[in-house]
Amino acid sequence: MQNIAMFSKLGVFLSLLVGFVASEDISFTFNGFRSANLSLDGIAEITANGLLKLTNDTKQQKGHAFYPNPVRFKNSLNGNSSSFSTTFVFSIISQYPTLSGHGIAFVIAPAKGTPGVLPSQYLGLFNETNNGDYTNHVVAIELDTIQNTEFADINDNHVGIDINGLKSEKSAPAGYFADYNGGFKNMNLIGGHQMQVWVDYDGVEKQINVTLAPINVDKPKIPLLSLSLDLSPIINDNMYVGFSSSTGSVLSNHYVLGWSFKMNRQAPVLSQLPQLPRTGGKKRSKLLTIGLPMMIVTLVSVAISAAVYVVKRKWKFAELVEDWELDYGPHRFKYKDLYIATKGFKDKELLGVGGFGRVYRGVLPTSKIEIAVKKVSHESRQGMREFVAEIVSIGRLRHKNLVSLLGYCRRNGELLLVYDYMPNRSLDKYLFDQPKITLNWNERFRVLKGVASGLLYLHEEWEQVVVHRDVKASNVLLDGAMNGRLGDFGLARLYDHGTDPQTTHVVGTFGYLDPEHIRNGKATTRTDVFAFGAFLLEVACGRRPIEPRAENALLVNWVFSYWNRGEILEARDPNLGADYVAKELELVLKLGLLCSHSKPAARPSMRQVVQYLEGDICLPELSSPGLCASSLTFAHKGGFTDLAMSYPSSMNKPFSHPSSVADALLSGGR
Repeated sequence: MQNIAMFSKLGVFLSLLVGFVASEDISFTFNGFRSANLSLDGIAEITANGLLKLTNDTKQQKGHAFYPNPVRFKNSLNGNSSSFSTTFVFSIISQYPTLSGHGIAFVIAPAKGTPGVLPSQYLGLFNETNNGDYTNHVVAIELDTIQNTEFADINDNHVGIDINGLKSEKSAPAGYFADYNGGFKNMNLIGGHQMQVWVDYDGVEKQINVTLAPINVDKPKIPLLSLSLDLSPIINDNMYVGFSSSTGSVLSNHYVLGWSFKMNRQAPVLSQLPQLPRTGGKKRSKLLTIGLPMMIVTLVSVAISAAVYVVKRKWKFAELVEDWELDYGPHRFKYKDLYIATKGFKDKELLGVGGFGRVYRGVLPTSKIEIAVKKVSHESRQGMREFVAEIVSIGRLRHKNLVSLLGYCRRNGELLLVYDYMPNRSLDKYLFDQPKITLNWNERFRVLKGVASGLLYLHEEWEQVVVHRDVKASNVLLDGAMNGRLGDFGLARLYDHGTDPQTTHVVGTFGYLDPEHIRNGKATTRTDVFAFGAFLLEVACGRRPIEPRAENALLVNWVFSYWNRGEILEARDPNLGADYVAKELELVLKLGLLCSHSKPAARPSMRQVVQYLEGDICLPELSSPGLCASSLTFAHKGGFTDLAMSYPSSMNKPFSHPSSVADALLSGGR
């Protein structure tokens, strides 16, 4: 009996040992991917010369590439996560030298593809609902090229260790520690160079090390990131390994040139990797010199004709470039590119006409990126240097609910501003004047929350305070997924955190103007909150803030009368029918009234507005003493009401008395 028991225990031990050895034997090396059997989805592909290309020139898409078989990550003897090592060589080639799309991530996940994951800032890994959920069982090493404040990113060029979500457990600026002196060397992830990443997990010490270096540098002895963490509770017994990436508004191509992986040993060295595609145009062949005497006259004639053609062409595409603009090189577009993109600014490419300019749709000839180009006049040179500096500053704003200002061009008395193209145009087209397509309540509520998030970023989360000064439905544009993006920063003002804004002349649009701003000329963040209140009401009610022909011309008074009778939901847009969430609609209407308070101090901040809309805090109960007709701005007799009613032709147009070129150039809706 003792011998039988001994053999039984030996059998169990051998069985466990076989499982342990099987997990140790998992190893693969891809020096290029020409013959690799990978599981691809989304826009990922393997090029003819063996590059793994995760993204292409398609906006708002994702690409995945996984090793096709599951990898056993846990030790059969004790159930703990085993050690593993992986290394890969990658390159990110952006279409702009200083701007990029989104990054790339090495992923350990329970499945090769998860339904419902989103592109852009979610990197094809998560979505708004499951980001940060402990049931994801996902470990990722992100190489991120966009700073997303919602995920607390440290900058727009960093490496992070992510567990079940995109808020990194630990992150560091991209770079490496040199072996010869231990000094830190910065690296630019979007520079188009080949870089190598090593990810090593010690199953005994429970530590993850991430190391980054250029392709021509040996693996540094000091890792870029080290995180003490037991992966056993996070990863399952069997997991898939691979890569994920995504595109947003600015496109980048993400390549992986080689990849190796091994359990319980160091990953094999990579060698003889495929070449990256050439960037830039092909070299033009030189014309051969013809020396025959009989062709001299013909050549002279051709040369003269060519010279005339070149001079005419240079005059046609001539640009105004001054010395101080050299610092803004990356933000300048060539007029020739914009001319070709808009097909010569043809009327059929015209998107709309604003107060101070015409807006055209275009497609950049090289990158094929869709853009919107606004042409405005700048007859005077006064204030132009300061104004272009402000354009470049605003061009650095990056938020998913803001329309990106990509750059500018100056030529022959014109200033051309280049924006992201929003295919679904402006929100007011879906609200007023018997729209062909009516937005449902869920779409409207998502737009309101998005614009509120964008304003919070402008007011509190960017390096300076940005007061937009023209928040309204016509300046909210809809992208391909019908997400709201606040645009047209032509009237915006910037000032440092902790300082008071300077007094300026009054600008804005009737119906959205803060009475305090009218009195003292100071535009503050509360000025935007007031305009956002009018915006909340017009989205919920389907009416403009001022309707001169209506029985009750002022929207805020009209909604207030319904609230005063205890019937506030009756103020909703009749086009909504019965398809709405009563609790959300009531919140929006009451919040619109609260933001419309005549006293700035009584209005909530945009952070509070976001918290109300997200349901993080409850909106305080409105009471008749606290919210009465006299506290609602438009109910005052005389004053602004009389001013507004005296300009019936300008109710929904920008209002300003420009005192300089910089104040006037960008006025009007996009």
